[in-house]
Amino acid sequence: MKFKITYKFYCILLLICLIFNSCTEPYILETNTYEEALVVEATITNELKKQEITLTKSSRFEDKETKTESGANVFITDNAGNHYDFEEEDGKYVSTEEFQAVLGREYRLNINTLDGRTFESSIERLTNINPMQKVTATVEPKDSLRGVAIRVNSFDPNNQSKYYRYEYEETYKIVAPKWVDTKAVLNDDGSISFIPNRTDIKICYSNKKSTELLLENTNIQNEDRVNFLVRFISDQNYIITTRYSILVKQYVESLAAYNYYKTLKKISDSGSLLSPNQPGILLGNIKAVSNPNSKIIGYFDVASVSTERIYFNYNDLFPNEPAPPYYTDCVEFCYANCEIFAGQCPCTHDTKPGVTEDLATDAVRYFIQNERYFWVYTPCGDCTSFSSNIKPPFWID
Repeated sequence: MKFKITYKFYCILLLICLIFNSCTEPYILETNTYEEALVVEATITNELKKQEITLTKSSRFEDKETKTESGANVFITDNAGNHYDFEEEDGKYVSTEEFQAVLGREYRLNINTLDGRTFESSIERLTNINPMQKVTATVEPKDSLRGVAIRVNSFDPNNQSKYYRYEYEETYKIVAPKWVDTKAVLNDDGSISFIPNRTDIKICYSNKKSTELLLENTNIQNEDRVNFLVRFISDQNYIITTRYSILVKQYVESLAAYNYYKTLKKISDSGSLLSPNQPGILLGNIKAVSNPNSKIIGYFDVASVSTERIYFNYNDLFPNEPAPPYYTDCVEFCYANCEIFAGQCPCTHDTKPGVTEDLATDAVRYFIQNERYFWVYTPCGDCTSFSSNIKPPFWID
């Protein structure tokens, strides 16, 4: 989960007084005073893999991009004498070798920045290992909507897990509804030719990761049993039109880590600067060593994880029901300037000007149905205009 923590949270209390002190004029949010903080996202698990850590810099309110912390020396040590180095790669830090957190070991994260700041985490241990039992997709109502409820079921008979965090990554197949085997192209002289259309623009696959904190705890229940709604999708959402897949990750968290994420979620869900639910200081388990005044935000998490992927087709859950509408309007239309068709208009209703301009910017695609000629906007006939036609290696049809 790429949930970004920024210094903005810590400016909120000061800005409240500036924004609404008997003031009715609009106020442009800007940071007058700013102290840069290192922002750490670090979760290592019991998966044998190259572990990843993200280091960024806190942002001002007016900043549009997040800056990475480059050139740092990052490593993890354990009480068995192991030293795991991380190297910078594509905006994050990746371990130079595969390793996994082991029960009973003690782990510490160390960060030395390029400008001489030094940070270290508290000692953390791997949490209880408790794999998910299953992930299910069923048709349910939610907030007056009908849709697909994706739930995680988990059970710890020893009642030792208790605190859970979830992430998901969803992938869905897209079929361009107005694709045809002929494409219109604009010639240099302004005329239009029709050529064979590409076949690899008809089917695409889109991928999205969860961005919210999904937390659950069973501490007040009689048993450590989870039935958690990790994702709800309306039956009118086009992402389930053809085939859909979701990869769910379940992290078993320590009480300290759970409380950290719960506080972070509370801050992020506060709604606005005017919310009565105002944040305080968000304390993690990483501190400055050689320079105590250096600011750092984040948490070094050592958590056991289990994953499961499921697939379903729309017809599996909604047999004999019409598919959801496409994400954009795909109604066919025509153009008024008949001269490009040697004076013969392909159709005579709903005409509009500008076919030459639209073709030049690839805004439209040619479409034919029952020997009648129309046009549609490009996403309706070419899914690569907004998605990828590369089939994921894990995909199963």
